[in-house]
Amino acid sequence: MNRSDLTERLREKATQLGFCSVGFCAAVEPAGFGRLQAWLDAGYAGQLQYMVDRRDAYRHPRHVLDGARSLVVLGTDYRNLEPEVARKTRGRISRYAWGADYHEVIRRRLRALADYHRELTPQAAVRGVVDTAPLLEREAAVLAGLGWIGKNTLLLTEDRGSWLFLSVLLTSEQLEYSQPYGQNHCGACRACLDACPTGALVEPSVLDARKCISYLTVELRGSVPRELRPRIGPWWFGCDVCQEVCPWNRRLPTPPAGCPQDEAFRPAGGIASVELAEVFALSDADFRSRFRKTALWRAKRRGLLRNAAIVLGNRPTEAAIPALTLGLNDAEALVRGACAWALGQSAAARATAELRKRLAVEKDPAVGEEIGQALRSC
Repeated sequence: MNRSDLTERLREKATQLGFCSVGFCAAVEPAGFGRLQAWLDAGYAGQLQYMVDRRDAYRHPRHVLDGARSLVVLGTDYRNLEPEVARKTRGRISRYAWGADYHEVIRRRLRALADYHRELTPQAAVRGVVDTAPLLEREAAVLAGLGWIGKNTLLLTEDRGSWLFLSVLLTSEQLEYSQPYGQNHCGACRACLDACPTGALVEPSVLDARKCISYLTVELRGSVPRELRPRIGPWWFGCDVCQEVCPWNRRLPTPPAGCPQDEAFRPAGGIASVELAEVFALSDADFRSRFRKTALWRAKRRGLLRNAAIVLGNRPTEAAIPALTLGLNDAEALVRGACAWALGQSAAARATAELRKRLAVEKDPAVGEEIGQALRSC
């Protein structure tokens, strides 16, 4: 099969499998490799140690697939519905985590595409990846003609905005390549930079992950820095602010024209936020059953309860005190510390009483310090 026919067959199959955007490029060193090195050297990766450990592997796709010659760059649209307005006791969830775990959904589709590729060219070496390999997918997407990298650091496309999961099929076969995307349509717009609640976008297209709400609520394993907790606002898992304010996203219909709603990413149970008091009452088994097959599980139980406490602390109500008291007596020090801070944001006498009761038996010094500061602020 000649490379033109192979390319078109792969494009058709990818579309059938549910990929809304398809582009092709050579497997070459990405133009942004040097910028990645500078970003890592600046410490902006925070606790994303896997990126530091694999920094040299990002230099070329051959470190992901030996002998790679071409990349099939794929976009999966997940903008199905408008977010609901979260009530005071509910925590917002980033849109990408509303439905099934996108890793599992897209991996199944990539495996099907890879199998099809092997049927057409049995001699080919093929590998599909979705944001877990040392590959600069956004750089590849630009080279494959899908769009440009916006000031919010995300890939932006004219027809679908930035609500895309990116994945790549690497192959040892030569394909017909798309025309690289040569424009940047952000212009003088600063909407994402100005709207970021924590100032994580330190300059256009440069994100300090250590301040990003998505990093703080998903990737950070320890306590959220005290000065950043109020800025998390209602975000329980992830953050969509820089996407919600982007003009390229605001102008699009939901779902985008020409792309059917992807049932895999519709909100599980029909919701896009969670009643936070309820999660403190879940047993370990219930917690695992409810969240194990979703993207939310990346933060694990301790991270999700830490986040729930911070959101409740940002919008204190007396009704939340019983749930926060459960958290104040949790087995995890991380959860107890966050709940202490949250109770400290309440003016209720009951919150103060619970803090004093816990302080009398608390053995963890860091949690004791949190309780002490909370009592001083009550």
